[in-house]
Amino acid sequence: MKTARWVAFYGVLVTLALALGLATNQAAPPPSTRPSVDNPGALGLRALYLYLEESGARVSALREAFDGAPLSDEPRTLVVATPLGRSMTPAEARALRQWVSRGGTLVYLAAREAGMRPSVLEDWLPLSEAPLVPASAEGLAPGEKDLTGTTVRVWGPVGATKELERLRVSLDQGLTVDRPEAVPIAGARGVAVVWRVPEGRGQVYVLAGTDLAENRRLEMLDNLRFWDALAVRGPLGFDEYHQGVEPAREPPSTRALWIFAAQLLAVGLLYAVSRGTRFGAPRPLVEERHRSSLEYVRSLGWLARRARVERELVPELGRQLRRHMHERLGISPELPEEEAARLVEQRCGLSAADYLAEREALIRTLEQRDIRPADYARLVRRYARLEAILTGRAARPAGPS
Repeated sequence: MKTARWVAFYGVLVTLALALGLATNQAAPPPSTRPSVDNPGALGLRALYLYLEESGARVSALREAFDGAPLSDEPRTLVVATPLGRSMTPAEARALRQWVSRGGTLVYLAAREAGMRPSVLEDWLPLSEAPLVPASAEGLAPGEKDLTGTTVRVWGPVGATKELERLRVSLDQGLTVDRPEAVPIAGARGVAVVWRVPEGRGQVYVLAGTDLAENRRLEMLDNLRFWDALAVRGPLGFDEYHQGVEPAREPPSTRALWIFAAQLLAVGLLYAVSRGTRFGAPRPLVEERHRSSLEYVRSLGWLARRARVERELVPELGRQLRRHMHERLGISPELPEEEAARLVEQRCGLSAADYLAEREALIRTLEQRDIRPADYARLVRRYARLEAILTGRAARPAGPS
């Protein structure tokens, strides 16, 4: 019977190993951070694309290079978001600039990190980092939380920002467009996050990051109205060609079998070690007798009797009690003792006179030239009683509620 139980136990282990091996190929991929219209995650643009499509706007995802047909007629507005999955060539950058000069509108969602922006666009749209945007919760509805975001004001109501007042962006750095004709149109306290750059008959909107288009902040403040204003002008396209990532190769079908074989081998080795013949008789167990807890307590008591009381231990009792008052009752450690005693009496029921009497006893003990262990022990007991009342471990004294 004992052997049958062991066989059943290891049979269960083998079944679990097989299940884990088969589940390896079905593991969910990590959330994508690509600013793509195919990404439904928090950092993706899927919600914006579907919103524009459902609202009747002519929207499309461009999946070809810029030096081909996509920029010949449509769209009227093009959204390019960084970081990119595919690099942009100089020929594509020239074609993009010529398209804007002919009257197109480019919305450049530029990454705040210089190394993540296309180098071929730096000659045309040179960018540099700006200071951190100040934190602000202006305009958020009561109860709405956005701990990593901040609110910026629209400074120049022109173009797509003509009817806007406030935008919700990430609590991060702003950007500066190093061109004399560039105009900052949104930001906070001198830090710009949205710029407008005229180019021939067209224009470029440079935005710090992809905040205004991300799924997580799309419905906040006037973010959605910004895209409505762009969609009214005509067809709107999203650059998906440069967001393309090489498809991940599927693991070979034999991978699960190799994992299962390795786990089976490990289980077999474990069984052989646990059930194998020992080399020699087992040694007798050595019984070790340890000291009892009472002996340790007596030793500590003897040591405490011989040691002197350090003067720093006395004021530490008062500081520790004030910390408990701050954590339990919300009484600031900076308040005078009389005011703290009054608040303790209101919130805890402990008499203010008792609290001040204990404080006076601590001061008298501290003023002694030599602090005896008996005096310190008496003071510790009195303060332990106060701490037990504050923390609820002892019944609160009768008093006003």
